Amino acid sequence: MVNLSTSREKRTSNWMDCLRSSGYRLTEARQAVIDVLEKSGRALNATEIFDFAREGYPSLGLVSVYRTLEKLEELKLIQKVHHPDGCQSYIAGFTGHQHLMICRVCEQAEFFEGDDLTPLIEHVSRESGFTIQEHWLQFFGICSECNNSAKRNNLRKNSS
Repeated sequence: MVNLSTSREKRTSNWMDCLRSSGYRLTEARQAVIDVLEKSGRALNATEIFDFAREGYPSLGLVSVYRTLEKLEELKLIQKVHHPDGCQSYIAGFTGHQHLMICRVCEQAEFFEGDDLTPLIEHVSRESGFTIQEHWLQFFGICSECNNSAKRNNLRKNSS
């Protein structure tokens, strides 16, 4: 698993370089959105990003947040997270092919290296006639910290 706090400063610098080299202006609004995303260990929706970023940049507009998210996603610097309830959120992406686990309790997100899904993809492709070009795997569950917390709470309840 990848620690989301790994080299955040380097990631921010890389993001800014990538935006600049792709012809995008490096505005204070974009920097505010990037700062929020790179500091978060969980997926945030656009409104949460807007609210957190406005703490440091009060004149930020929601449209600027959406435009920045669109550009960052286009450059594959962030990853869109699709939740079972239909909502979308965003998290800082990592290089390489990784998958995502999200805790339903604390919303902490962790990337992990996936197993080889080639046999499954080939089977689905063969059975359906569909040419699969890419996939996106996300697991939702309860992280070890929240599981341990729930166990401690149950022990307290049972000993009372």
